Amino acid sequence: MASHKVTLRLSQGIQVPFHSELHSCLLEALEDSRIPAEYQCREGYCGSCRVTLLKGKVGYKQHPLAFIQQGEILPCCCHPLSDIEIA
Repeated sequence: MASHKVTLRLSQGIQVPFHSELHSCLLEALEDSRIPAEYQCREGYCGSCRVTLLKGKVGYKQHPLAFIQQGEILPCCCHPLSDIEIA
């Protein structure tokens, strides 16, 4: 049962809780907190949910198929491994 804090830098530092027992991915935690997030697939195929990871670490159940550059993550298919900050 992991719990981590997600800080949204571009939203005045709003903090969103991520609870592994409630959320299968970061996108679900954002939606539960009513944070608007762009997405198309929820499986890591398209990359439309791409954000920049500023601090912390995330993991993937399976590596996304969409091309992501260093420092980018896909909330639709990743989960925090520590407290994170995204932009």
